Formats: sequence, C-alpha cells, structure tokens
Amino acid sequence: MPIKYTPPSPEDLSALKNSLRKTGKEMAELAWLAGDQHWRKYTNPNPDNGRQMSAQMLFTMAALLELDEAMLNRILARMRAMGATIELDSE
Repeated sequence: MPIKYTPPSPEDLSALKNSLRKTGKEMAELAWLAGDQHWRKYTNPNPDNGRQMSAQMLFTMAALLELDEAMLNRILARMRAMGATIELDSE
C-alpha cells in the first residue's frame, strides 16, 4: 500500500516526548535507537544537524505505544517467521 508521508517536525517529536513524560533515553528505546544521542538528532530544530524520522520508525513507535502485548507478540512472531532474529529487553 503506497503512502504519502511527511515526517513530524522536531517540535512535534519534542512535544510527544513531553506528553509521554519520557526521557530522551526512553524515547530512543521506544524508537529502537541505539541511544538518546540519536533521539536528539530527530528533535534538533537545526536542519543542518537534524534528521527526519522515517515512516517505518514512526510506525514502530506508534505500534509500541498502541498495541497490546498479545498483538505485539503476534507481530514479533511473524517477523521471526520471516527470518528475523528479534528479542525485546524485559526491562
């Protein structure tokens, strides 16, 4: 299914972080990023130093926020069936 995608602005992502009351590290984990320094690239308002969030990354964040554990486990099982090795930390 083709989509037209405009990424959220750095301000939108900062507002999301604030509304969720999460730290940069927690947002990085939600986006499956290596660390909060990577999250800051998406919230940097300077276009020369910032980065736009891909639709796939935003989809991952939305899925982790919205899906219940059973549905998330079904999706992870499907990913594994497609050949992926994936484990979520139990923190």
